[in-house]
Amino acid sequence: MDLQLKGKRAIVTGAGKGIGKAVAEALAREGCDLTLVARTKADLEILASSLQESFGVKAFSHTADLSNPEDRSSLAEKCRNADILINNAGSIPGGEIDEISDQTWRSAWDLKVFGYIDLTRLLYTTMKARGDGVIVNIIGSAGERLNPLYIAGSTGNAGLIAFTRALGARSSDFGVRVLGVNPGLTATERATTLLRTWSMQKYGTPDRWAEVQRDMHLPFGRMATPEELADVVTFMASPRASYVSGTVVTVDGGASNRHS
Repeated sequence: MDLQLKGKRAIVTGAGKGIGKAVAEALAREGCDLTLVARTKADLEILASSLQESFGVKAFSHTADLSNPEDRSSLAEKCRNADILINNAGSIPGGEIDEISDQTWRSAWDLKVFGYIDLTRLLYTTMKARGDGVIVNIIGSAGERLNPLYIAGSTGNAGLIAFTRALGARSSDFGVRVLGVNPGLTATERATTLLRTWSMQKYGTPDRWAEVQRDMHLPFGRMATPEELADVVTFMASPRASYVSGTVVTVDGGASNRHS
């Protein structure tokens, strides 16, 4: 299927690794020109060079700390003509409410929750004026399947789900689509970090994280791959999904519908 993305200009935040990197590769494969955003310059430059060589697209690296409002404004100004924004940068730590300090909670939300909202606001304004554009927020299934061991993440994700649905219900009046994708547990470094946190909570050591994963009885007996998430995100961002807005698609193998 031709996703009709050739020549589109896309921003991918958190592009240096994991789901963000897989999304960048999937969009490049479809012919999108890319602005890759992350904190680590070396990772971005390697990825940009690889995508240009492999797929013949334009790929630019943009080093930024998106928890910083000034960095968000700078990115939005530089990429004001972007057709697609993929919000993916975020790292909210695991932990129960009495295990997370005020500063940790706030700094995590500055990057993911307020980072998504602010960057969406900035790019949505230009897309609305142009009458065209797509924003896809990669959020997380913990916003649906609330987890007290990941309370900062569950709470933040639930807010972003509501934000995406509310804005996506309105944005279609101006030719703009706003959507979300909720990954379940996905095989990334980030997932291993969370599993190690839950291992510490359950067993008193982070080293038994593989047992925690096994005890979760994951659908299909495994975590999702970043590429499986990227394929869904790429379709949602494409004109092939042109009548989809205000929708959040969960990609967790059906885990959210299981009764625990």
